[in-house]
Amino acid sequence: MPTLALTDISIRALPAPTKGQTTYWDTGQSGFGVRVSQGGTKTFVVVHGVERRRFTLGRYPTISLKQARDKAKGLQAGLTLGLIEKRPSPPYMEALALYLEASTLKNRPGTVSEYRRLLTSHFAFGRKRLSEITRADIQTKLNRLKDKPSEQRHAFVALKVFFNWAVREEYLPSNPIASMQPPSKQQSRDRVLQPDELVEIFEKASTYRWPYGPIVQLLILTGQRRGEVGSLRWSWIDREKQLITFPADFTKNRRLHVFPYGEQVAAILDNLPEHVGSDFMFPGRKPGANHFNSWSKSKRAFDDTLEGVEPYVLHDLRRTYSSTLAQLGTPIHVTEKLLNHVSGAISGVAAIYNRHSYLDEMREAVENFETYLRNIIIKPL
Repeated sequence: MPTLALTDISIRALPAPTKGQTTYWDTGQSGFGVRVSQGGTKTFVVVHGVERRRFTLGRYPTISLKQARDKAKGLQAGLTLGLIEKRPSPPYMEALALYLEASTLKNRPGTVSEYRRLLTSHFAFGRKRLSEITRADIQTKLNRLKDKPSEQRHAFVALKVFFNWAVREEYLPSNPIASMQPPSKQQSRDRVLQPDELVEIFEKASTYRWPYGPIVQLLILTGQRRGEVGSLRWSWIDREKQLITFPADFTKNRRLHVFPYGEQVAAILDNLPEHVGSDFMFPGRKPGANHFNSWSKSKRAFDDTLEGVEPYVLHDLRRTYSSTLAQLGTPIHVTEKLLNHVSGAISGVAAIYNRHSYLDEMREAVENFETYLRNIIIKPL
């Protein structure tokens, strides 16, 4: 355990550890020290008794060295005299800051960022102490998200993990929502977007920033799965024949998927930037991410720009594509070929011999869909 005569000068000079955190104990005051995190955050701490119960006093320089010393002495005296029987429960926002700091040591930056968003935007408890937050308070906050079931469930899980951490740190004797049932999972959906909703999403996507805008356009025009479009590679595109090929080891059903695209898709592809050194059409921005994978954050930002669209998920675009083809008179087996469905009108031995057929019929279906989309965009709704 490193020891040090703690002064303002020595505290400011303390280096951040390469991993984890390091606590420097004061040579002049027993049980008092400062913890330095990997990110460079310095937090005053105190330990007491043979069990070495640890208490967090606050961050430096938000509280001064003198304030921390006085607070540590008062806490140690109170514990020794039996005036303080348990660890004090901190205000929600103070505890949240400590929790997020601890989270950076074991979670990816994106995960920590999502925890911060959920716990600050949906649970504004401010200076209210953790011990004062009731189950009813939490339920009131969650009820405000009843129209957003997925967000409601994510918020609940994030808060439950946070309270579990608070219990481990002895800020709380128990988790107030430990026995609370999580919001039910979103039921299987059968939503098909209305024409005016489809138009608004498509037109907004046509002017929305890269890469999410073009991705949404391609989802609407091809009916493919979001993971397939987000992982598209230039080497899979035959621009001369206007064909896209998904390798067998890439598709959900492990079957080679070859399908045509129309003029609107061709125009979108022509306007996309090609990145030197990457075959991915939408390369990832985060280290280690080869392709686009920022779905939740990007969709939230995009949906905030919409006005006349009811809540939807991206898979609804695929369902809308399929439903529209049916309305346009496309045979079901052609639609299934476009969507790369395994079971359906063609299966068994017939599926083996027809695996690479129906290109002409698929082209006709693609052209019909693009014509339909152009017509509802031009036609007053």
